[in-house]
Parts: sequence; C-alpha cells; structure tokens
Amino acid sequence: MSVADVSVFSATLAGAMLGGGVFLLIVALHGLTSSFSLRLPRGKLVAMWSTGRRGVLAVFVGMVVLAVTQWLVVALAASLLVVAARPLIGGAAGKRCTGGAAAERHGAARVAALASWTESLRDVIAGAAGLEHAIPASLPAAAPILQPSVSLLVDRVRTRTPLPAALRQFADDVADPSADLVAAALIQGAAVRGPGLRDLLGALAVSARHEVAMRQRVAATRRGVRRSVHIVIGVTVLAVSLLVFGNPGYVEPYRYPAGQVVLAGILGLFALGFGWLRRLAEFDAPSRFLAAGGGGAG
Repeated sequence: MSVADVSVFSATLAGAMLGGGVFLLIVALHGLTSSFSLRLPRGKLVAMWSTGRRGVLAVFVGMVVLAVTQWLVVALAASLLVVAARPLIGGAAGKRCTGGAAAERHGAARVAALASWTESLRDVIAGAAGLEHAIPASLPAAAPILQPSVSLLVDRVRTRTPLPAALRQFADDVADPSADLVAAALIQGAAVRGPGLRDLLGALAVSARHEVAMRQRVAATRRGVRRSVHIVIGVTVLAVSLLVFGNPGYVEPYRYPAGQVVLAGILGLFALGFGWLRRLAEFDAPSRFLAAGGGGAG
C-alpha cells in the first residue's frame, strides 16, 4: 500500500467519521423520540445521552487529529482516548469495583446513611414497636441518598409483602454488603422476635461507621495513585504532540504503512500501561451474600 493509498483511505475514513459525528450531534442536541424514551428508564436515557456526547467529541477529536497529522492510527487512538478518558481519570468502573473518586464518595455516603438509619430503627424498636411499625416510622430519619430504598421498603411493608421478602428486596435496592448485614439481622429479628435485636442493630451501626472511616482512609491513599495516572497520561500526550509538531523529521518513518503498524503496537503498549495504572487506583468491593437468588439469612 502506497502513501497515496493511505491518504485516500484516510480521507474516506474521515468522511465516514464526519457522517457519524453529524448523526451523534443530532442525537445529542435533540435527544431521542418520545416513544423510544418512554420505553427506557431514566438512568439508561442519561447514560445514552452521556455516551452520545462523548461519541461526538471522540469523532471530532479524531477528525482533527487525522486532518492535522494524516496518521490514521493516531487519529483512532485519540478517539479511543476521549472515549476512555472518564474511566482513566477516575470515572465509573465495573459493577464490583469502586474505581472513581465519585464512586468512592457515593459508597461511603451510602454506608454512613445506612448506619444512621439503622440507629434510628434501633431507637424506634427500643420504644417497644414491632418491625412492621418501626420501619415506616424510620422513614423521615433516612438520609436522601438512602430514602428511595427505604421508601420502597415501607411501601412493600404497607402492601402486606412478607417482611423477609421485603427486606431482601431492600438489600438488593441498596446493593451494598453492609445493607445485607442489616437486612439479615432484621430478617432474623422478625423470625425470632427476641430482645437482642436492638443491641445487634447498634453493633451493626458502629461497624458501618468504622467501614466509612476505613473507606475514607483508602480513598486518601488512592488519590495519590490517580494523580500519578493523570500526570503520566498528560506527559505522554504532550511528548507525542511535541514530537509530531516540533520535530516532524524524527517521526517521518511512522507516516508509511509499516510505520503505522509499528506505531499501533507502541500505542497498544501505552494503552496496557494506562490500564494497569488505572487498575492500581481501584479496589474490589466485597461480595454480597444476600443477593437476589442467593443465600442469606432466614
């Protein structure tokens, strides 16, 4: 493949990317049709909106890089970097990983809210109220981050859903191992109706607060790793830009097809390195034991 063939292919790809960018821009500006929107939950619509905007930006950046450098591999790498920028700099990670700073703060706030709600429930039970009456009475004390899940639990209790099933669904709504512990304690308390439930809830609240403190300490150590990831990515992009625009003769061999293949391998190694650095800034969340369909207490 000659240099002319590469230029024709690059121009064709740029046109295709332009068409895709126009389509994504229309979706991002005007949204989806109302009939399609009604069939999707709000969370999915928000995710699609965010993905559409990132897609438009990725296509635009790729087109600019391709127009300036005529390097197909670098243009594709720039587009992929835009798409992966959020996870790399601390965005959402997988289901069992609390990878971003925002995800860590959200998880710690959820556990802190669960500890406060557990203490409130313990105090209501101390007034000789049964669980069926104590749970609705604890709703005003629930923090905003936990209130939707507690509201659903109250609704299920009021609609005569069996208490063990309602508590399991509550644990699934919160989706946190600490919520599994609280739900399991309440399920056991509903079955035994013994006097030790108040002490157990108090102990679980103390444990949850200790977990919040532990998460905050871990988050403080992870911030240094994330900062290192940001610096490495920034320095790499800056160095490549300076080489391409400041010393084009040095990178001239990469303009040919064989050079593009070598460059693809180099960028792949950089991508693996970035992924490894990103992995250092994550930690696996503990597995839940009261997940839907799984075992649990009671």
